[in-house]
Amino acid sequence: MVKIVCTNCQKALSLDETKVTGEVTFPCPACKTKLTYRKADAAAAAAPAPVPVHDPAHEGHADDEDGFGSKAMIVGNDSPALRQAAKLIGFMPVHIQTPQQARDYYMQEFPQVVFLLPPQITPPPLQDFAPIISLMPVDRRKSFFVLVAENLRTLDGNAAFLYGVNLVVAAKDVQQFPQIYRDAHTHHERLYAAVNSVTKQMSA
Repeated sequence: MVKIVCTNCQKALSLDETKVTGEVTFPCPACKTKLTYRKADAAAAAAPAPVPVHDPAHEGHADDEDGFGSKAMIVGNDSPALRQAAKLIGFMPVHIQTPQQARDYYMQEFPQVVFLLPPQITPPPLQDFAPIISLMPVDRRKSFFVLVAENLRTLDGNAAFLYGVNLVVAAKDVQQFPQIYRDAHTHHERLYAAVNSVTKQMSA
């Protein structure tokens, strides 16, 4: 692993250089500044690498490789299929079992995607998941929330509204998640672009 430091916020990160053939660009997980790593430049550098900062929020998460790349948080049950779905859309999966722990982690890392996988689906709202669902709107808008459950219909907008998430996906459809996510996220971005435009006009 090679150690690198964000040029903007100075967050220490680790990168598996064996997976990089030439150059890779990725956002800092803390401040989203675009960082570029060039293998050739690193090989020529003689300066010692900084030691990464210890982050207690990362303890106990097997797939969390010391912060490299953007995160997708899985809250509730763990799921190999969801982990794979997260990787297919370009995120590193991090599983956190309890909603309260998930909220604490969320407020530090602001993962771009949050999967909610309750042990069993109940009528809305999901009371057990209130700590992670009931965030301030300004914080909620930083992430895309996905509820995955057996007894729901994929892309059911009414269910998504009632459960307070951006997208509902039936467990049986997780294998098609990359395409479902692309379609839903595009719609989500268009919606918020219109909302933000109106908000700016009102505040002008």
